[in-house]
Amino acid sequence: MTVISSVKNLEALSLSVVAEFDAGVQRVWQIWEDPRQLERWWGPPTWPATFEKHDFVPGGEASYYMTGPDGEKARGWWRFVAIDAPRSLEFDDGFSDDNGEPVAEMGTIHGVVTLEPTGDRTRMTVLSTFETEEQMEKIVAMGMEEGMKGALGQVDAILAEHANA
Repeated sequence: MTVISSVKNLEALSLSVVAEFDAGVQRVWQIWEDPRQLERWWGPPTWPATFEKHDFVPGGEASYYMTGPDGEKARGWWRFVAIDAPRSLEFDDGFSDDNGEPVAEMGTIHGVVTLEPTGDRTRMTVLSTFETEEQMEKIVAMGMEEGMKGALGQVDAILAEHANA
């Protein structure tokens, strides 16, 4: 299994998921940078993602939807706060309505992704920070932790497929 730890910290209003991959940092960075690769793993296996927009620059935005097994679509948005290729990225993350507008009552999650070499492997840490305890409890209850683990579990196959990319 790719995921090596998952820690919920209610006091810090955070969820941290750490995974390791059999690829170098530059190669792992591509799964965030390339929307076609990103949509192959972002979201749990039964909820594949489609990125409609992916402006991967500081201040840029992304919009996507995940399609459930029954055809239901869950929409989301990102605003890229900082990008330090190929080491880290920060983004604000939220839910969208059918028109792509942010759903304010769901709040915003701040995500920080760091990639660090561990020999010939890469350790990825995804830290999600919530606005309130209620927001964190609600989103974790919706399956965020399991979804993130399932999503990251799909990355090894993409990295292997594009090993020479």
